[in-house]
Parts: sequence; C-alpha cells; structure tokens
Amino acid sequence: MSGHGQKLRPGLETALAEPAIGDFHAFGAFEFTPFTAHGTLGFRYMKPTKLELWKRFQEFYREYPTVGLATDFSRMDFTPEFLARMEPDVQRALDAMEQLDKGAIANPDENRMVGHYWLRDSALAPSAEIAKEIDDTLVAIKAFAAKVHQGKIAGAAGPFQNVMIIGIGGSALGPQFVASALGHPKTDKLTLHFLDNTDPDGIDRVLETLGNSLGQTLAIIISKSGGTKETRNGMLEAKAAYERAGFDFSQHAVAITMIGSELDKYAAKWIKRFPMWDWVGGRTSQLSAVGLLPAALQGLDVDSLLAGARACDQMNRCRRTKENPAASLALAWHLAGGGKGEKNMVVLPYKDRLELFSKYLQQLVMESLGKEFDLSAKKVNQGLTVFGNKGATDQHSYIQQLRDGVDNFFAVFIEVLRDRNIASIEVEPRTTSGDFLQGFLLGTREALYESGRHSVTITVPAITPFVVGSLIALFERAVGIYAALINVNAYHQPGVQAGKLAADSIIKLKLKVMAYLADNPAVSFDANQIAEALGVPDQAEIIFKLCEHLVANPDRGFGKTPAQSPFLARYQRS
Repeated sequence: MSGHGQKLRPGLETALAEPAIGDFHAFGAFEFTPFTAHGTLGFRYMKPTKLELWKRFQEFYREYPTVGLATDFSRMDFTPEFLARMEPDVQRALDAMEQLDKGAIANPDENRMVGHYWLRDSALAPSAEIAKEIDDTLVAIKAFAAKVHQGKIAGAAGPFQNVMIIGIGGSALGPQFVASALGHPKTDKLTLHFLDNTDPDGIDRVLETLGNSLGQTLAIIISKSGGTKETRNGMLEAKAAYERAGFDFSQHAVAITMIGSELDKYAAKWIKRFPMWDWVGGRTSQLSAVGLLPAALQGLDVDSLLAGARACDQMNRCRRTKENPAASLALAWHLAGGGKGEKNMVVLPYKDRLELFSKYLQQLVMESLGKEFDLSAKKVNQGLTVFGNKGATDQHSYIQQLRDGVDNFFAVFIEVLRDRNIASIEVEPRTTSGDFLQGFLLGTREALYESGRHSVTITVPAITPFVVGSLIALFERAVGIYAALINVNAYHQPGVQAGKLAADSIIKLKLKVMAYLADNPAVSFDANQIAEALGVPDQAEIIFKLCEHLVANPDRGFGKTPAQSPFLARYQRS
C-alpha cells in the first residue's frame, strides 16, 4: 500500500506485515477496513454482525452442569493464534497446579505447601495425618454448631443468638461474603456480626448494635499467626465490653488459629479452639474452619458448600483448555492485560447477594498477583486490579465511564438465572423486576462491546451453597493458573508484612513523642522541635500527624496551641 504513495501511521507497516497475535486491541474479533485521510492510511472497526456474534458465542460458551455454572468468553476476542501460542504455557501452568495438589512446595519464599484444595477433598492430601486433621476438624465444626443450636453450649444470659467474628483480611472477607450471599433473616439460626478493623468507632457501632445481648453472643477470634494486631485489638475491645456487662469473656469465646500460636495459648481456657494450618493462606481459607464455623453456626449447608468447590476443582483439572473454566478465565486475564495486568477487572454481579463478591475477590486476586518480583527474582511489578459493586446499581454510578471513558478495564459479569423463590409480580405487562435486571445486564454487556470494551460472563442457575462453593473454587484456581502463567508466587504477601513493620515503627515513635511531652509538662513544642529532641529530624512529618491525632482525642491528655502556620502549632501535655 505504501507503494501507492500513501503514508502509514508509525508501526502500522509492521502490523500489516505481521499481525500481533492475540492482541485484541488491534486484531481481535473485529475486522478492519482501510481508509485514507490527509494522505495517511488508517483502519476502522467493522463491528461483527449479530449473526457473527451468535456464531462466536456458540464457539466460546460452555456449560458445566455438574459444577452449576456456564462461561462465555465470546466478548474477549480470543483468536486461534492467541490460544495456540498460549497453549504450551497453559499446560505448564496445569503441570504446576498438579504438583501443588500433590504437596509440592508451591510457596518457595516461605518453604510451604499450598493445600486449600485438600480442604474440600481430603483424599488429595499428601499424608494420612493431614487428611485426618481436615476430616476431624469438619466433624468438630458440625458437632460444635449443633450443640450451640441445641442450647447445650450457651452464653451467660442464655442460648447464643449472635456471633461476633473478630478477624481481618481473609479472616473476615470470605465469611462476610458467604454470610451475605446465603443468609436469610427467616432461616439463619444465629445472626453474624463482624469486627474486621481496628477502627474504634467501627467497633463501637457493632457493640452498640449488639446492645444488651452480649451474654448471648458468641465471639470467634480468627488469626492464623495469633499475632495480627488488628484482630488482637478487636479481641481486647470485645473482652472489655463483655467485662463491663458483667460477663466472663472466656466463656463466650472461640479461637481459630494455628496450634502453638500466641492466640492458641491465650485461648487455652476458652470454650473451644479450632485449628488453622501453615499450608492454608488467609485469602484461601474460606473452606477451612475460618469460613465453615461461621457458616455452620449461621445454619448454612457447609457440606454443599464444600461439594460445589470440590466439583469445580475437578473440572478445573481438565487438561483440555477450552473445557477448563479456570484456565479459560486465566487466559482472559492474560489477554486483557497483555500478561502484565495493564487493564483492571471490573466485577459486575447482577445479584444483591453477590454484592460483597468483588471485595472478596480484591484480596484473593490482588494479594496473590500483586508482586514486585517473579519466581526468578526478576523485578516485574505484576498484578491485576479488581473493583466492582453490583448490577443494576452500577448503571447509575460508573457504567458511564466504562462505556465512554478510559478503556482501561475488562468486565466480568455474573448472571443469576433464578430471580427469587416465590412468584413475581408484573411491573409492566408480562415483565417482572427480574426481567429488567437481566435486561440491564445484557444491555450493558452489549453497549460495552459496541464500544470495544471486553467482558466475560459467568452464569449460574441460582445462589445456593453449592454454587457459591463453585464460584470460590473457580476464582481460586484461576488465580493459581494465572500466577503460573506470569511466573509469580501467588501464595505469599511480602508487601503486607512491610506495611505491618512500618506501622510498628510508627507506634514506637508515637510512644516516644508521648513520653517526651509527658516529661516536659510545662513546655509546648512544634513538630520540628520534638523531632530534633528525639534525634529523628527526618521524622517531623510523621510526628506532626501523630500529634494531630493525639490532640483530636481528649482522653489521651494532650493539647495544642495553634499558630499562623499549622506547622508551627505547639503541642503539650494537658
């Protein structure tokens, strides 16, 4: 074409000669028609017709009846070339997952096995001892929940009516998601409440919600290491509240932690302790005691939850990539972001019960994949950003940007076919509220694709314990496969530890500031003066922030004298 005197856009000549395989930004399912403008050759999208999309849908739609879900990758613009190029890598990733299942050291940085898949199929465990621990724990969970429901294990004021779960991260996000997805006020045997942060006001709100019912509230404290400060703080706040109400906290408390941990020792005289293991990470612990005990107490069918995950795991071990939903999902992530996480994943479940799914996935995906170095110690800064809410609420928030704004994402729609368990009224002739919900989902999916925005659709028949177990397993396995594709350790979190260490150093500095002001009660100082006096002049900014927090809380006993500049404000012991 350039031989006819036309100029090509930079890089276009190479693209014409050798299409970028699998790059849907350029050569996906869309066809391109050449045009010239001002002597420059360019290309326009030729959108596929509805019939072409129907053919593509039939090629990339898969139903998995034994798992309770269907997947549609037709709007991801997979090409035969991309799939062929990635197939050897997928098979290597599946090899890695197979070795993980057998007990290989899949977390080399911490020299640990990764065994959350054994939790729903103990026969896979690499030793009879581990299998027995899994089975015995499940039996103990069911027996404990039954005794609580029967009133055989009760609080000081009577049978337990509430459960207060104290944990953070994976010790809360999974249980919160499952409780919201499967709970119902008419069928829940106990009501779940969560202390999932070290925010004093947030703690007060939960305790005030419980009001005078602490004597009938079971507290479950969850910490794998037993040393998580946020969880420790929540436990101490709860303990103080029980004692103010005249109750013995130990007679209302249960621990879920590793044997021999700080929490395990502290809880020696509590009602019960359930184990965690070093081969289960927090973000993949929902089907351990961490998630199963709250679910069982709530009255949910934990056997069905496990069965759904087990069935999905079996499907996700299929070596035929197109018939493996987790492998296909991992490929979609790779295609969307070029294997570098260059596009965000927007999770759009069109079901109120799945509203917390995106929060749960944020930790599962981002803590697993957000890594500075790969397994070869090469600096890669990998990751996959997740955000989302629920449909059709999103129609009135950020869908506008998704369709017309920055093209920096791909969507994962989750469609639930069953509207409700009772008959629906007609809000318009022969049309129900559920019809509108599906209409908004399909309409948004179509509108996004017309704008060149890509999506995956996962369809489930209804929200049941089995289906929720399947969804958890699907994304857990997709994370593992994708991590193998990009060569990162999905099972450690050095960045989280770095944040904890930094927080510890700030707490130590705060104690020094408080001590310095207390030792000089008749004098006031600005942040720079305090920093100089403590021998840390480069910490003046942090000291300023610490002092502002101290004086904002009158019970701490510190005051402030304002100045013309906020940085010259002086702080003193009140």
